[in-house]
Amino acid sequence: MSTKDLNTLFDEAFSNAQLIPQESVPQDMQLVLYGLYKQACSESANQTHYQNPQDLINAFKLNAWMQVKHLTADEAKEKYIEIINSLLKERNL
Repeated sequence: MSTKDLNTLFDEAFSNAQLIPQESVPQDMQLVLYGLYKQACSESANQTHYQNPQDLINAFKLNAWMQVKHLTADEAKEKYIEIINSLLKERNL
């Protein structure tokens, strides 16, 4: 798959994700999707943003991103697309 095709599919998956009611997606899956999205969109795989560790929500988000830091941006996009398509199919959207 070419990078252009992957980017188009990723953009479509991101748009389609907006159709899924947030409350219908378990929080752990939301965090996985967040981490994949951040990794897919990061310009540098080594880029790290440190946030206030006392902010629990941001700590969970940062942890979710760190869990997928080993993936390339393209791998993260592929996994994100796969999960969104699966969620859409489960919800018949």
